[in-house]
Amino acid sequence: MDQDHHHPLVGALRRQLADGGLSRRAFLRQATLLGLAPAAAYAMAGLGTAPASEAAAGGLRGGRLTLGMRIQPVSDPHALDWLPAANLVHQVCQPLTWTGFDNVTRPRLLSSWSVSPDLRSWDLFLRRDVTWHSGRAFTSDDVIWNLRRLLDPATGSSALGMMQSYLLVDEPCQGCNGPALWDAAAIEKVDDFHLRLNLKRPQVAVPEHLFHYTNVMLDPDEGGRFGVGANGTGPFALTELSVGEGAVLRAQHGHSAFAACLDELRLIDLGDDPNAAAAALVSRQVDGLDRCDYAVAESLAENPDFEMHRTTTTATALLQMKVDVPPFDDVRVRRAMRLALDPAAITRLALRGFGVPAEHHLVSPAHPDYAELPPMGRDLEEARRLLAAAGHPDGIDIRISCKTWPAWELSAVQAMAEQYAEAGIRAAIDVMPAARFWEVWDKVPLAFVEWAPRPLGFMLLGLTVRSGGAWNTTGFSDASIDALLAEAEATLDPAARRPLLRQVQARMQEAGPMVQPSWLSVVTVMSKRVKGFRLHPTTLLSAGDYAVAS
Repeated sequence: MDQDHHHPLVGALRRQLADGGLSRRAFLRQATLLGLAPAAAYAMAGLGTAPASEAAAGGLRGGRLTLGMRIQPVSDPHALDWLPAANLVHQVCQPLTWTGFDNVTRPRLLSSWSVSPDLRSWDLFLRRDVTWHSGRAFTSDDVIWNLRRLLDPATGSSALGMMQSYLLVDEPCQGCNGPALWDAAAIEKVDDFHLRLNLKRPQVAVPEHLFHYTNVMLDPDEGGRFGVGANGTGPFALTELSVGEGAVLRAQHGHSAFAACLDELRLIDLGDDPNAAAAALVSRQVDGLDRCDYAVAESLAENPDFEMHRTTTTATALLQMKVDVPPFDDVRVRRAMRLALDPAAITRLALRGFGVPAEHHLVSPAHPDYAELPPMGRDLEEARRLLAAAGHPDGIDIRISCKTWPAWELSAVQAMAEQYAEAGIRAAIDVMPAARFWEVWDKVPLAFVEWAPRPLGFMLLGLTVRSGGAWNTTGFSDASIDALLAEAEATLDPAARRPLLRQVQARMQEAGPMVQPSWLSVVTVMSKRVKGFRLHPTTLLSAGDYAVAS
């Protein structure tokens, strides 16, 4: 059931709202995380009627939608490492929750959730009208199997980096078969449509973790495998798949609780060349793109047949340094790599108005718990001094791995290389197709890696720099950051989290394993015949809600 209005944490939030200590939007986000229904939260905040979680297709039904999108391997959705593959999977298999365009997290396969005042006991209630395409009811046993698989290190899911701190033992379990839960009742079945997560430590972001793009519910009978004919709960079934070429999904009319407006969704892989994407749109080979290069959006901005969709996000790209590989094993070199750059200039050159400068600490001004620090500007003299102090008076030679798409990434790396040269950092660039890049991004010493948006300031940090995290590919470990992140995750009030993140942000600027020049907007182009589309910050599609006008 939804949290009632008398939950002590909701009551505290209402008092903060009334006293002016909490904005209406902040109240909305926090109250819904606690399980308050969005309609009630909007009413309490004085924001009127809660918007629909998806856009509306205007009552249109039927037809085929063809989109351009990279078609990547999808054999194990729990272990995916980028969004195009997840976009295909999410049309068939779904997460328990969905963070909407208003940054409010809502139930999807859940009907509601509730949480104890200490944020350690989360009750998850399933919808009773959801069935698998095969006709079998979707139950707590399905959820428990999926959560255990996501938490099993053998799966290799990035969800582990988010959830291990509160559901698993602190130390790696030698010889364990499956996830090393901190307690046998950590994931508890209450009945067929109700389960409870009993956490080792408080965690405010559980509903948002459940939306992480790897966390779809797979049919346990299929053992975690996904492909043509895979069972799901979503509005479509996958009927054709050819990696690097295309895919076809057919609507499951009458076999899903999530009705599709379309009859068919066809996806075509147009490769990395922006010109090919633009040509496919103009020739009507495709009706739109899941995401497009900024040059494509600019070239079609004045075309009356198309509409450009743009969303400001907390997506970013990081120049990631493996801290066990010289010269990045020296904290002075890592700080020099940051001081040698002017993020504002790189953002202006590479993103052309589609982004804002970052500050090398992975927390965005758009995050509710962001703490403003003194500007960390470019300081070539200090960068050279640090390199010399680290034993490199003549500078260093580095090689940056990056991909060809989206094109702004190569533009950013080229701008960085030019600026680095002025500090005595001689940068070679290893450019590769996206498919090849995703095979090596976590293995090379220095890679420029794009990261999807996260709604809270501590979430990307938890994924990428927490000691031992599944996606901590740099090998970085800092006990003070780990402790601060754990405390931030247990703190509901963003104002109370802010001093904690201030310390994390400062430590990242000093010693962190990343260079972060920019926060970016995502854009795409759709034919005006496509109805019901709205660009999600993650670029995840909700194709069941789209339609195509004749």
